[in-house]
Amino acid sequence: MQQIQIGKRTSSMARPKEERALVLIVDDDARIREALHELMLSAGMQPACFASTRELLDAEVLDQPGCLILDVRMPGTSGLDLQHQLATGGNPKPIIFLTGHGDIPMTVQAMKSGAVDFLIKPARDQTLLDAVSTAIERDLAQRACARVTERTLELLETLTPREREVFQEVARGRVNKQIAYDLGISVVTVKLHRGKVMRKMQAASIGELFRAWESIPAEMRTTSAA
Repeated sequence: MQQIQIGKRTSSMARPKEERALVLIVDDDARIREALHELMLSAGMQPACFASTRELLDAEVLDQPGCLILDVRMPGTSGLDLQHQLATGGNPKPIIFLTGHGDIPMTVQAMKSGAVDFLIKPARDQTLLDAVSTAIERDLAQRACARVTERTLELLETLTPREREVFQEVARGRVNKQIAYDLGISVVTVKLHRGKVMRKMQAASIGELFRAWESIPAEMRTTSAA
């Protein structure tokens, strides 16, 4: 198996938030691991290498910010199996597949399952670094969205059942008169509840209230008024 060439440091990759991320490298070839380790260091990143998916899982580092560079075919659990395992376990860790045994069906399967890229060894240094940069940016964005959702759900818990009903109706684009008719209450009462919803959800405008609603997981929107 050919070694991946080690490139020069790329200044655009050495941003502080990426230096704090962990690039998890999983490959059963020690030469590949060493080459990737040096490449990530040269780009100002923090790599961690593992010889198998089992070693990776035992290290308990998958919850840290960053991404995975993953070989497809390895002893034990394959890279595609690990991708499926993470997805079903609710871990959206971005994955870059790097393999010497790729084919079109395998590539399609990996990309449909959310892989950032599927590269064939030996990959160009800059191509791999660009993929890692994209993967880390995706992970940071996912984590930011998760924090927003978590905060929104915390605020949602402060609403009364009636306030949740009004929140849901407002998010549907219903006006006060329509909400009052549907819920069997007065327009004045709707306005009072609507004001409380805005205050409790910390929304300064209807637009912010809509965005808060959109950040609630879809399966919870239909039950939020329950």
